[in-house]
Amino acid sequence: MGKLTNMPRLVIAAPQGRSGKTTISVGLMSGLTAKGFTVQPFKKGPDYIDPSWLTMVTGRQCCNLDSFMMGREALQQSFLKYARSADISIVEGAMGIFDGVDLAGSGSTGEVAKAINAPVILVVDTTRMTRSVAAMVMGFQHFDPDLVIAGVILNNVARPRHESMLRSSVEHYCGIPVLGAMPKNNALKIPNRHLGLIPANETASLHAVLEEVKTTAIKHLDLEKLVEIARSAPPVLVNDEIKSGKETYKLHSRKEKPVIGIFKDQSFTFYYRENLEALEGAGAELLYIDSLNDPELPDVDALYIGGGFPELFAAELEKNKSLRGAVKAKVEENLPVYAECGGLMYLGRSLIWRDQTYQMCGVLPFDVIMSDKPQGHGYVELEVSGENPYFNVGEVIRGHEFHHSRLINLEPGQAGVAYNVKRGTGMGDGIDGLVYKKVMASYTHLHAVSVPQWARNLVSQAENYRMRSSQLEEKAVLAETA
Repeated sequence: MGKLTNMPRLVIAAPQGRSGKTTISVGLMSGLTAKGFTVQPFKKGPDYIDPSWLTMVTGRQCCNLDSFMMGREALQQSFLKYARSADISIVEGAMGIFDGVDLAGSGSTGEVAKAINAPVILVVDTTRMTRSVAAMVMGFQHFDPDLVIAGVILNNVARPRHESMLRSSVEHYCGIPVLGAMPKNNALKIPNRHLGLIPANETASLHAVLEEVKTTAIKHLDLEKLVEIARSAPPVLVNDEIKSGKETYKLHSRKEKPVIGIFKDQSFTFYYRENLEALEGAGAELLYIDSLNDPELPDVDALYIGGGFPELFAAELEKNKSLRGAVKAKVEENLPVYAECGGLMYLGRSLIWRDQTYQMCGVLPFDVIMSDKPQGHGYVELEVSGENPYFNVGEVIRGHEFHHSRLINLEPGQAGVAYNVKRGTGMGDGIDGLVYKKVMASYTHLHAVSVPQWARNLVSQAENYRMRSSQLEEKAVLAETA
């Protein structure tokens, strides 16, 4: 059974990438939060960095919505789970509103907006444009009749006369309201690096940008009208079993939970909220580890090492020799380890960047070299082809990749291969995912909503390790007392 529930919501979209969606989304969400609204942030697509900013300004963990990886029904259920406890939910889109993986626009921001039946606010970069803005907006209004473009936000407006012409053109020809005009201002730009925006928690000096964006948004956006449009979204049917957050997961039956160590610090920041919650829901206790400063590996039953920027902190990672050595030693004792992208790099022999070579863990038989250009970027489809601790041979898995590194000096026969790459790049030559003992490491990032068996299997491996360790301890005690 279920009931119809009002769930105010908006999707922030644009005609193309780099139109200012993130700036507008950050400003809108921080402005509403400052006015007392509980805002649930969402990000369309496989992104870690934008969500870090949206999480910071709202005080609520941002979630990802991706119809290519999740599928329509799973996406809808994920949205309802996290949106139901908020006053308003706002989804930041990606690229252009109709840009997807094929001619039909599969996986696009527009597809996400239709899946959750949300009004769309179109952000238009108005640089060197006046009356033509109406033609652009009108084209987007009529391209997909099932999509509701409810208003426009003008970005990079030069001066009051410019704003007046833009507003008049949109409202006269398109019949929808202009809901704000953000001025051209370099102080509103969040700094970039090779993988996009700089993560929110990496340096406190960047936080001044957020305050400037919030102040400007409160002054220049019609927050009341935007909330009114969000509230006009049709009610949604919410099933009784859909709870918020972790309540959807079955509690673990054992008194002592297996402990999964999560490398989470400035080097390793790329973790989906849903992945961590899925591990907890499958029965694990999570213990966070600082790869830069923790000298020893704590007592854990498995490790999850996500992506991030290990190249930026390679010297610090190399300096922490005791932790690297502990990881390698535990791997030889069959500690389960699951690693993605940056985690893969950390488990190799060395990392080469800007003509400097830094020693890594030496668990897997390769070196990593950084490049100025992307070596793999976009959605990935994999077929599980080799035995591994976490997936069955023959399964098809969807994920994504974005890496500027590649493997070199890979020693054949020293590690197994988990995946055949059907779409994407992976490690090259049509493969991804190296397997050694209970380690599996790949360039592909997975989302737990898309691959629910991942969390269950990682926790199961952690339980098995815990049981084996307990049995060995018991035998050692018996041997001492015999």
